Parts: sequence; C-alpha cells; structure tokens
Amino acid sequence: MRTGLAVAIVLLLAACDAAPPPATHAPVTLGDNAVAPMPAGDDPLPQPNDDLTGTHWPAARVERGLAEVSCERDDSDDAPRALDSLEFYPLYDALASCASTGLVRLHYSGRIDGGFTELMRRVSAMAQRMDLPERLLDIDSAGGHVEEAIRAGDALADAKWTVRVKKDANCLSACVLVLAAADDRIVHGNVGVHRLMRDRSNATSRSELNDELRNVNAMVRDYFERHGVALAVADLMMTVPNRRLRLLTPDELDEYGLVGRNAAQDDLDRIVIRRKCGEDFMRRRDAFQRQFEARCGVDEKPWDEVTRCGLDLREAYGFPDAKCPDETPLADAQRRLDLEVARQAELAAATARTESTAAAEGPTVAETTRPAHGVPSRGAP
Repeated sequence: MRTGLAVAIVLLLAACDAAPPPATHAPVTLGDNAVAPMPAGDDPLPQPNDDLTGTHWPAARVERGLAEVSCERDDSDDAPRALDSLEFYPLYDALASCASTGLVRLHYSGRIDGGFTELMRRVSAMAQRMDLPERLLDIDSAGGHVEEAIRAGDALADAKWTVRVKKDANCLSACVLVLAAADDRIVHGNVGVHRLMRDRSNATSRSELNDELRNVNAMVRDYFERHGVALAVADLMMTVPNRRLRLLTPDELDEYGLVGRNAAQDDLDRIVIRRKCGEDFMRRRDAFQRQFEARCGVDEKPWDEVTRCGLDLREAYGFPDAKCPDETPLADAQRRLDLEVARQAELAAATARTESTAAAEGPTVAETTRPAHGVPSRGAP
C-alpha cells in the first residue's frame, strides 16, 4: 500500500556459449538525415528538451522495432506485454502492475533508431516517477544509428539500467554503444562490431570518407571514455570491414569493459558514497562485496536465492547502516523482496476470502493494489 501511495503521489506531482552469427547484419550508420560534421570541440548531441514532466506527452510509438514490458525478470514468471503507444497513460497502464514487484523489464528487438531512443527516455521517466528501483533491458539488435545509440545510451546510464543480451540474442554494431552505457551488463549471446558506415555518403576517395567519419569517431571515443569502455572497441569500429562482423569473445568483453559492472559508474558510486558515508563504510562495503561475489553465486543462481544469500551476509559487516540506509548493499533488493512478500500475502488473503464465502466482504486483489488516490486525472497537466 505504501508503494501504491508513493506511485500516486509521484504521478500526481506532475560466455556464455555464443550462437553462430546471423546471416545478415545492419551497419553502424550515422543517421538517414546525416548533416555536415560538427566543428571539433562542439557537443554534437544536445539532448531533447525535458517534455516528460507532466502527463501530456507528445505522441510517440515504437515504429520499426518490437518493444515489450514485464514486471518480472524472466518470461516464465510474467509474459511480456507489447508496448504500442508511448504516451503517458498507455505507458502508465502498462507499468502499473510493476509497483508490486519494484522491477520493470523492457524487451526490445529491432533497429537502434530515434524510436528506440524515445522508448528508453519514456520508460526511464515513467520508472522514475513510479519509483521502480530495478530496471532491466533485454536487447536483441543488429545495429543502427550511432547518434541515436549514444543518445539512448546516455539516457539509459542516467536511469541506472541493467542490459542483458540473452543466449539467443545479438547486440551488434551500434547496439554495442547501448550495452556500454549500462550500469550492469549481462551477456550470454553475440556481441559484435565492424566499421562505421554512413547511410548517404558523398565520398569519392578514402580521404573524403575519412573526413566524414573523423568527427563521429571522436564522438564514439569520447562516449566510450565516459562510460568506462576500452578505446580498443572504437578502433575495431574503424578497422573491421563493414561486410564482416567481429564477434567479441568472453575474455574480450571482460577486457574491454563490456560485461559486468560498469567501471565508470562504480567509481562514481564510490566517490559519492565515501563523501556521504565515510571511509569505514566504504571498507565494510568493499569487504561485503568481495564475500558476496565469492559465496552467493552471483552469475549462476536465481536472483532471489542470490539476494537472500547476500542479505544473510550483511549483518557480519554492520549492515544495514543506520547513517546510510539507502547506500547499504542490496538496499533495493531488500525492498523488492519485501514487495514480493507483501504481494504474495495479499494474494493469499484474497484467495482465502474467496474460498470462505462468495459473499464475503473485503477488497479484491485489484482494489488492494490500486494506488489510494488513483492515477492523475486524464486532463491533469
């Protein structure tokens, strides 16, 4: 109920066995309407104005790709539902049931383009407003536009997403930039790169082609640097012929910083946490993390089993910490487990009422999980 109130209030306030590579793949491109290169030193990717603070979101749809949403980590627990419209209320309705799990899982299959960027912006904004702490993107993409991959990646990084490439999925070409920006990267499928190529190039010589690509290469290198990825990946994007595809091995994914925890985000978290919580907190947190990874089978066991193992370890390291409860390891995981326990208890209570008598009074499951104040009025700003 507390989570429901939080949802309403916030809304009211405005590896790894690699499968064979696919027979065809889309090139990394610079956009269908690419313009002349930006002057060196300028920011080539100004972010769109924040138009998602109210409820009157501009019309938008997922045009070329397939987007689905779920409130559980795997399809076996909750079949994903297709996302069609990306306007405020349809998206709110699609994510409403996620309030009981604290998790939103987005599956995207298709080209990295402006539609994908808008999808990530809007689902991220809604997850933030609904206070859904765990955000998981399952991606399957053969590539697309570099600029849109960078825009989408930066939006994804700001919203603290985990990106997962499942065993039967591909993340190729421009998709690798999206993978690079995630807080955490889980890779069981194919990750591959090849040379950048412009959709509508006017080049007639290598020199002209190099001039076209020089600025975008600098843009990509800057992007990888800020997201903690080795510049060797950018080099491959300039040397592997476009007609070929270089699949990265598990060792290369680890070496290049494309799997596991994002090093740049980890450093930022450490700086912020040390400043707020002190050196002793950091020492205990680091010691806990080492033991958690060694004992709890982080990459092999189901999420709930790993989480319970970690929660059992926390007391030995002085967690939860009274001064910094939000920075305590597994704080969000503890919250999600609490939500799941509350949901299961609610379902059991509803079932017991129904079985006792068909005429018994009391709220239904839907009523007990509905936000106390409802969603914002359809005409609200």
